[in-house]
Amino acid sequence: MDKPTRGEIWEVNFNPSVGAEIQKSRPAVVMNVPEVGRLPLVIVVPITEWQPPFEQRPWFIRLSPSSANGLSKESGADAFQVKSLSVLRLVRRVERITEDETDVIGEAIALCVGV
Repeated sequence: MDKPTRGEIWEVNFNPSVGAEIQKSRPAVVMNVPEVGRLPLVIVVPITEWQPPFEQRPWFIRLSPSSANGLSKESGADAFQVKSLSVLRLVRRVERITEDETDVIGEAIALCVGV
C-alpha cells in the first residue's frame, strides 16, 4: 500500500461504526503530518455528499468535483467527524485536494476543538 500523505483522498472503510459515527465505505481526506505519530494510524476527515444546510455549518468544507481530486459530485468534508484510524481501513487512494483546501479543513478542525 502507498503511504498516505496529507491532502490525499482515500476510500475508507468506516465500519463497524457505533451510534451517529460516520458509516460505510466513503472518501476521506488524510490530515496528519508525517512528523507526528509512531503507530500505523492516519488522521482523516470524512467526505459526504453536499447538502444545502451545510452552508450554515462552518465545520463543513465544500469540495467541488475535479479531475485533480477524483470526486464525482459536490461534497463536504465534515471536520466534526475527524478520526484517527488504522491504515488497514484505507481501501484505495482516490486523488488529492489542494493545499489551500487542506489548510481550510485544518482550520475547521481547530474550530471544532476550540483552538
